[in-house]
Amino acid sequence: MDKQKNIDFVLRTVEERDIRFVRLWFVDVLGRLKSLAISPEDLEAAFDEGIGFDGSAIDGFTAPEEADMLAFPDPSTFQVLPWRPSSDGVARIFCDVCTPDRKPFEGDPRNCLRRMFRRAEEDGYLMNVGAELEFYYFPDENTPEPLDNVGYFDLLPSDSARDVRRNTVLTLEKMSVPVEYTFHSSGRSQHGISLRHAEALTMSDAIMTAKHIIRLEAFQLGMHASFMPKPITGEASSAMFLHQSLFDYKGNNVFWGEDDPVYHLSPIAKSYMAGILAHAAELTAITNPTVNSYKRLAPARGNTAPTHATWGLRNRAAMIRIPIYKPGKQLSTRIELRSPDPMANPYLVNAVTLAAGLDGIKRGLELPPETEFTDTDLSGRELTRLGYPPLPRSLDEALDVFEDSEFMKDALGEHIHSFFLRKKRSEWRKYASTVSAWEIEQYLANS
Repeated sequence: MDKQKNIDFVLRTVEERDIRFVRLWFVDVLGRLKSLAISPEDLEAAFDEGIGFDGSAIDGFTAPEEADMLAFPDPSTFQVLPWRPSSDGVARIFCDVCTPDRKPFEGDPRNCLRRMFRRAEEDGYLMNVGAELEFYYFPDENTPEPLDNVGYFDLLPSDSARDVRRNTVLTLEKMSVPVEYTFHSSGRSQHGISLRHAEALTMSDAIMTAKHIIRLEAFQLGMHASFMPKPITGEASSAMFLHQSLFDYKGNNVFWGEDDPVYHLSPIAKSYMAGILAHAAELTAITNPTVNSYKRLAPARGNTAPTHATWGLRNRAAMIRIPIYKPGKQLSTRIELRSPDPMANPYLVNAVTLAAGLDGIKRGLELPPETEFTDTDLSGRELTRLGYPPLPRSLDEALDVFEDSEFMKDALGEHIHSFFLRKKRSEWRKYASTVSAWEIEQYLANS
């Protein structure tokens, strides 16, 4: 369906479904969902002319003297919000942010991913992504205490979140976000949801939609859903696993390798993986963007989060895992990127990993040997000595690599790169100068 047909469908649906408010959604550099509402009478003009808003009010967009921005609704993302009344209803639509002269705004994460998508298209590729999000349910936003004592995949009456997971899935499906499955994850009160694969921009929109609805459904039942990577010491950490593959214009999965009897990966897939591993340290500030992210990536017994730029078939502690191939399922051949956490901006994560993978393909990089070792089998030094580079151990270290990376400046654009660096440097300084409860406990009495 071309754009004009999409617009006609949206305008007709708004009239037929008695939509009274249309929420325009967009995302800032840090991955936070933003919204403004317009009346249906203004929607047709919005498609043609955009809706003006003050960009200086959005962190990371523009300075006050360059405040005017335009939000252009993307008609392919239109959905009626099923939790709002059927009369005087509400719909949402994702927007592309532009400058007053209608040029794509360099600080818009959707534009960043779309720009990288065009590079892939020039090389003959289309990126597909599936996602698995982990999160916790807590009593409220100030109390990180588990609500159950249930474990991985357990089916027990004490699983306190069965109803909220069910409501979440039903709401997502009503918004055309297909869910493969939900489950209780390994931590107490930790849960997971797997979203069916789609092209990368659609999946990034779906992740933002899912996070919003997960929080909303929890709030309506008196709970708080947290995507913090490591909210409780000693409990499991939360990840955002991304299943990536490339297709050609004929619909063939170019990651499928008929001549590889072990991994069933093509040379293109292996070079794509090699590109991600080669740029692993540079990518980490984007895939793991908070101080807390590095509590998840810290070496610890039983921890399956990656600590080094490794890959493996069955190694769930690797940065890239290869899901088991099922005979006759060539279209499902993919890689699983396990380093990102759910506080990362999905548009930027997909953009920079696609850039790294394309770089690996262009340069014909060779994939290093598979490893079945984890940081608990071997020391970090031993893994490094075997040729597996360590991932940054803190946000500060990740930002040092990120700052000096010309590759990341090109992938993200100067605007996003420079803002993200400034914002996260400030975050690290605040963290480094804050006295923690652990320090008081350890040092106050013995000082």
